[in-house]
Amino acid sequence: MPAWEWLYKYYFRVQTSGWENIPAQGQMLFVGSHNGGLACPDLPMFLYDWFKRFGYDRPVYGLTHSNVWKVFPGVVELAEKVGAIPFTPRNAIAVLENGDSLLVYPGGGEDAFRPHRLRDRIYFKNRTGFIRLALWHNLPIIPAVSWGAHDTLIVLEDCYSQAKSLHEKGIPWPLGVDPIVMPIYLGWPWGLSIGPLPNIPLPAQIKTRVCPAIRFERTGYEASRDKAYVQACYHRVVDEMQRELDALAQE
Repeated sequence: MPAWEWLYKYYFRVQTSGWENIPAQGQMLFVGSHNGGLACPDLPMFLYDWFKRFGYDRPVYGLTHSNVWKVFPGVVELAEKVGAIPFTPRNAIAVLENGDSLLVYPGGGEDAFRPHRLRDRIYFKNRTGFIRLALWHNLPIIPAVSWGAHDTLIVLEDCYSQAKSLHEKGIPWPLGVDPIVMPIYLGWPWGLSIGPLPNIPLPAQIKTRVCPAIRFERTGYEASRDKAYVQACYHRVVDEMQRELDALAQE
C-alpha cells in the first residue's frame, strides 16, 4: 500500500469522486472502462482507493483476460495479490457464490489499447456478458469511469486485422498467443513500437468517478436469456457511463 500510495499521490496525482454511490453492504458488479495498455494504471488506482476506504475485509475480485496468465506470469503474481483472477464464467460465478463482488472491464484488450482518438468513448464492443451476469444474480451495476490514463500510453492505431491476415498466411503470432489487438503506440520503455507488450506508464494525471448504481426492473435467469431486454440494459449502462465520462472529461 505505501508504494501504491506514492504512485496515487505523486505519479498519477489521482483525483477521485463518487464513492458515496457505493452501497454500504451487499454484492455488486463494478463495470469499468480502462486505458493505458497492459499496465492499465486506472485499475490499480481504483483498487488502492477501494482498500483505503473499505479496508481488506471487503474484497473485490477483478476479472482479467486469461491470456495474461499465459504470457506474463510475473505480472500475474502481482495482480493476484490485489484480487485479479482469470476471466472465465466459472470463476465469475464462484466469486458470486462466495458472497463477494466483481470488477469487470467488458471492453477487454480492445478497450485498454483503443486508439487515442477514441479516448473519450466507452468502448465495450457490444459485449453483453456482464449484463447477463448482473440480471441472473440480481446485482446492481456500479459504473466506474476514468479519464487521463489514455495519456500513459499513446496508442496511434490498432492494426490487428492486418496482423491477422499475415498470420493466416503463415506468420506466427508473437509469443505464440493470439493477442486480440495489435497496437502501434508511443510509450515507455519501447518508444514507437507495435504489439501488446508490457509498458511503464507515463506520469499522466488520472481522474476517476464512481457513478450511481444502476438497478434493473426485471432480473433472474429468464431475464438474462431475453436478448432484446439484455440489449436494452446494455445500452442503458453504456449511455449512462458515456454521460459520466463526458462530464469528467469536461472537468
